[in-house]
Amino acid sequence: MTKYLVTGGAGFIGSHVVDSLVASGKRVRVVDNLSTGKKENLIQHGPSVVEFIEADLVDSGVVADAVDGVDCVVHIAAIPSVPRSVKDPTASHLVNVDATLLLLEAARAAQVSRFVFASSSSVYGDSSILPKHEEMLPNPLSPYALQKLIGEQYLRLFSSLYGLDTVALRFFNVFGPRQDPDSPYSGVISLFTAALSAGRQPKIYADGEQTRDFTYVSDVVAAVVAASTAPGVSGKVINVACGGRVSVNDLFNTLRDVMGVDVDPIYQPPRAGDVRDSQADNTLAKQLLGFRTMVTVEEGLRRTVDWYRTSLATD
Repeated sequence: MTKYLVTGGAGFIGSHVVDSLVASGKRVRVVDNLSTGKKENLIQHGPSVVEFIEADLVDSGVVADAVDGVDCVVHIAAIPSVPRSVKDPTASHLVNVDATLLLLEAARAAQVSRFVFASSSSVYGDSSILPKHEEMLPNPLSPYALQKLIGEQYLRLFSSLYGLDTVALRFFNVFGPRQDPDSPYSGVISLFTAALSAGRQPKIYADGEQTRDFTYVSDVVAAVVAASTAPGVSGKVINVACGGRVSVNDLFNTLRDVMGVDVDPIYQPPRAGDVRDSQADNTLAKQLLGFRTMVTVEEGLRRTVDWYRTSLATD
């Protein structure tokens, strides 16, 4: 039976990946320091199904133990925040680059069959060319974006130099259940949902006309799982997104309608490191991973709101 290591597996995206792998009969080991992840995200899986290790990936001994006996590594653990990386680039680099390199080295030594890396659309920067495709020259505007690009380059190097089978997936604005609005790394949708639920005015940075390619978490998970076994992807970088564009203002208005509330946002100055527009060309994901968008943004918002309201009721 194939065994997977999922780093950050108690977090938002990682826990959904674990759910999918377990549902397909895979054995899973999770490493998470619980800085933002939550063990309750994995509570439905017993220790005989999901082995959990609470630890930091900046410890080489932990990393060596984590990859032991593993067939595939899915590396999602990170400090996934542009503002945090701008405030403290050194701490962000330690987690986003140094830990990735340690994990790659350990995976190579353990002869892991596939290494899947969660990268980010932020590596593209603020190019006026849309949609953004994988052959475009990256232009990171923040330490976080640069760190993800460095991770991608390390994967390519380990693929070409050492023969490690690697693939990097550039995620575009993932959202859905388990995205914690209280986390310092939380996305805009969970922050909006929490504010509107409490009758507070959410903050929108800049004029709100900036656009994003919002992608529901189950679609991202499907791409991750496909990337773990798909042929012909070693050394590749692949966009994972719906391929659409939604302005933050339109997103807010749709979410407000879904929730049935009448609250206006508060507009704030733009944040350093934020890009203006983002949209993916997902042709490569369709070709190599069989990727298809199954959940629209509006339907994803409904599911997210339902989860949030249920979680509030059970807290």
